[in-house]
Amino acid sequence: MAPPKHIVTAASLVLNERKEVLLVKGPRRGWEIPGGQVEERESLKDAAIRETKEESGIDIKVTKFCGIFQNVSESTCNTLFLGVPIGGKLTTSSESLEVGFFPVEKALNMLTWNNYRQRIEYCLNEKLHPFYIEF
Repeated sequence: MAPPKHIVTAASLVLNERKEVLLVKGPRRGWEIPGGQVEERESLKDAAIRETKEESGIDIKVTKFCGIFQNVSESTCNTLFLGVPIGGKLTTSSESLEVGFFPVEKALNMLTWNNYRQRIEYCLNEKLHPFYIEF
């Protein structure tokens, strides 16, 4: 099978009742919001829900589509959603070394990659929704 021409991912910014951000620490990219590649015949929203569960143990309800970050040179589209926890229990997995909810400012400072900070900031600013960022 030929590799896909484009990679589509879905990630979720999950905020609990205290407005803390769910972060996962992956073995390759460090701290980030949960997300990953959309599988064949899977909706973007369902992928965000599934990836959050797989990486953190938390079940979520997606509350809003936020926007897209597109890495043109890598042919990758990263879709972003807002969500709230509705069940589950914080659990690590093969995709996450650590998981937890953190106050927004602390979470922003924990992120390993600067573009992840920008993604969270855009998701938190509903005046920018929906956004399309090309890089």
